[in-house]
Order: sequence, then C-alpha cells, then structure tokens
Amino acid sequence: MSVHRFKRDALQATPWKNGGGTTREIACWPPGAGLDNFDWRVSIATIAASGPLSAFDGVDRTIMLLDGDGVLLQGDGVAHRLDRPNTPFAFSGDVPLDCTLLGGTSSDFNVMSRRATCKADVMVIEHAQTLGVVPDGLLLSLAGGWRTGNETLARGEGLWWADSPTCWALEPLTPDARLVAVRWSLIPNSSTPMK
Repeated sequence: MSVHRFKRDALQATPWKNGGGTTREIACWPPGAGLDNFDWRVSIATIAASGPLSAFDGVDRTIMLLDGDGVLLQGDGVAHRLDRPNTPFAFSGDVPLDCTLLGGTSSDFNVMSRRATCKADVMVIEHAQTLGVVPDGLLLSLAGGWRTGNETLARGEGLWWADSPTCWALEPLTPDARLVAVRWSLIPNSSTPMK
C-alpha cells in the first residue's frame, strides 16, 4: 500500500490567474495529469475576492467550507450559501458559477471527479468507525486528533492513497475531533478505468 502524508500548511499555494485567490493541490490522479485529464483531484482554495468559479465539463464537484464567512454560489439553477463549515455541497462542474464572498477571505476543500470514470463519496466523521475498502481515498483531520490504523493525524494533517484497496479503522483522540473522508469508486463499464 502506498500512503502519502501531507500537512495543509505545507502545501504549495498557486495564485489564480484572475488574482482572486490561491489553490493548494493535495493530490491529483493519475500522476502527472492536468486539469483536462485527471480522474480525480483534491485541493484547498483560499478565496480572497468575488468572481467566477471555473467550469469543468464532465466533472462532478464537492466543495466544503473550512474557514471564513463563506461564499454564495449562483448560476443556471444553482443558488447555494456555502457558509456552514465542514458541510459538503455536491454540484455539477459543467456549469460556470458566480462566487460571491459573504464576508472576508474564505478557505474551502474541493473534490473533483471525472464523471465517466469515478464517483466521490465525501463525508465528515466525528465518531469511531471503520472506513470500507476502496482503492482510492483521502483523509484530512479538520479538528482534534485521529488514529488511523498505525498513523495518527493532528488538525490539518492528512493522508491519501491511490490504486491500492485499503480499509481504515478511524478513532478520534479528542472530544472535538472531526475528519473528512473521501472515497472514490470506479464507475462500472467505464471506458477509461483509473490507472
């Protein structure tokens, strides 16, 4: 099993072309894939100014507020206030959306999945449980500490794995512990299987 550890604060920030924020990529699969040919991608964005949210044809997205006052997402039948931390919101990446800050700078957790290839399940965990076997996934401690098998995660620390079916026993180490878990499953009869 190949497990990759990361720390939120140590991820490299890439400025947006429009100057409205930055993105810190956590993982992208397969290795070397760009924005046009990934199977899945996870990142943390810091939004400093209101502006358009890029469209990604054929991609399903889940976004979750981490810090700040949040944003209002609007466009083509979508109107959603992303103002409750640690609450995932799923939507189609095909539609361009306007993103309006509801206050100051906000940070959010972003999951993108190529619809023809895989599907993401994003959930926030507060209690001990076993995460079923999946070949691709990610864990990030949002608050408190966690024991994940032989690993421990403090707030802002995480791990991800790919192409390696894995099961995790998750145990909170502090009363305030929260963890986001992402699991990708292959779409049956996919013409482009995950590599």
